[in-house]
Amino acid sequence: MTTDGSTLDTARLHRLLDVGRGLLSELRLETVLDRLLDTARELTGAQYAAIGVLNEDRTELARFVTRGVDDDTHRSIGSLPRGRGVLGALIDDPRPLRLRDVSSDPRSYGFPSGHPSMATFLGVPVMIRGRAWGNLYLTEKAGGADFDADDEESIVVLADWASIAIENARLYEALDARRAELERALRGLEATSAVAQALGTETDLDRVLELIVKRARALMSARGVLVLLTHGEDLTVAAAAGQVTQAAERLPIAESLCGDVLRGAAPLRVDDVDSEPRLDSARLGVPDASTALLVPLAYRGRSLGVLCAFDRMEGEARFGHDDEQVLRAFAASAATAVATARTVEADRLRAALASAEGERRRWARELHDETLQALGGLKVVLSGAARAGDPAALRSTVADAADQVSREIENLRSLISELRPASLDELGLGPALQTLAERTAATQGLEVDVHVDLGAADERLAPELETAVYRVAQEALTNVAKHARATRVRIDVERAGDGIRLTVRDDGVGFDPDRPTAGFGVVGMRERVALAAGSLVVDSAQPGTSLTATFPVRAR
Repeated sequence: MTTDGSTLDTARLHRLLDVGRGLLSELRLETVLDRLLDTARELTGAQYAAIGVLNEDRTELARFVTRGVDDDTHRSIGSLPRGRGVLGALIDDPRPLRLRDVSSDPRSYGFPSGHPSMATFLGVPVMIRGRAWGNLYLTEKAGGADFDADDEESIVVLADWASIAIENARLYEALDARRAELERALRGLEATSAVAQALGTETDLDRVLELIVKRARALMSARGVLVLLTHGEDLTVAAAAGQVTQAAERLPIAESLCGDVLRGAAPLRVDDVDSEPRLDSARLGVPDASTALLVPLAYRGRSLGVLCAFDRMEGEARFGHDDEQVLRAFAASAATAVATARTVEADRLRAALASAEGERRRWARELHDETLQALGGLKVVLSGAARAGDPAALRSTVADAADQVSREIENLRSLISELRPASLDELGLGPALQTLAERTAATQGLEVDVHVDLGAADERLAPELETAVYRVAQEALTNVAKHARATRVRIDVERAGDGIRLTVRDDGVGFDPDRPTAGFGVVGMRERVALAAGSLVVDSAQPGTSLTATFPVRAR
């Protein structure tokens, strides 16, 4: 016996101290429980060991972890005990309990079919902060011997060590879960911020949708993410990221679970996709999906679509409440980005249609004022000559008419070239501007100089950008010829950082570009430059006018 009254031998005390240090070094609850059971069997020589974890009310066992019973025996036993009989005695009275024959105890409920034979029993409560957390059970001491006082004392000390280790592990896992939650919230904030920034930096709908699905997938650690947008009475897959195959073109709103989410404007978590026949994941391109999180995209009370995430790839397999809250907040910013991009897209379309209509009116005026009137005059001359009956006069009139027809053919060729110059498609911006300058000089009597420097000699810009630069230069030359009373014009096209700068200068009388009477030329040029995401500055300090248009190289 030791000086403090304990009967534990020195070796067992040293072993308990080592075990205590080892348990306290563990920060995972499952590892603590595994080591606790293994050590309890080692210290007492028990064949079987189990730890029963109490439920929140401390009325029965919520978990039952065992050692010494193989998997086949577990299966034959069936359901694990809930804390009745002798096991329940420690729940009702959390004090150590030793029995020579557990089956003969009047509190025993007996063993289920397939349960191994057990006689000797030792049970010790595991107390955390003065309250029972669970019970440690040991049965069948080696050699058929009874559990003795040393065994009981050893397990009581072990249970004390375990209670501290379990509390530490629970605190650590709670902190770890909180840390993971905060990290996920931070990722959600970053993803939401990225989408919010897209409102100011990206207005192309396809790019916004691509950003949304990629950020949402990273945020949820999901196998696949899709954005479904409304299209009449259907939903269509507008963008997808991750392991998503070809999806169906349309998904009827009235017949789908996604439609319910859209109409109800509330998120929905699906823990078993197979049990939801109205969520046809195969039609969405995720045929083997197990779980899903569906969140509506709504902007100012208007339903735009649904954001769908399938199968978490990290952590819990199912999407939880925190996932729902994070994705819901993200979807709010995403919906704003989609609505803004759609508005910009619609505005651009309206501006493009208005610009096209303006071009049609212009060419209608050209054809009416020049070609149509010339042809009408030609008809009158030929009709008069035919009625005169003078062969010589008729021949002269026909010769003059042929010359006039040739001139009108040239005029029509000029109009066609202005509509879409072949040199712009075939040779590029520089040669097309040079041809425009030569034609303007020949028809208007202006001296036009063109200087184009785009860096590499064979570099071509995007077709829509070349067209925009050419049309602005063309409109500027038309305005100079009609209004400036100039003798000389210079056109410069050059690189300006990440963009292209077009400058048109003349030596004319100038005008006030801000006056409403300045004409439709400047308005049309401003619209065309704006559609190309560029800027336009007109300086008309006499003498002359300077027009500078700057276009981003990758303008959409």
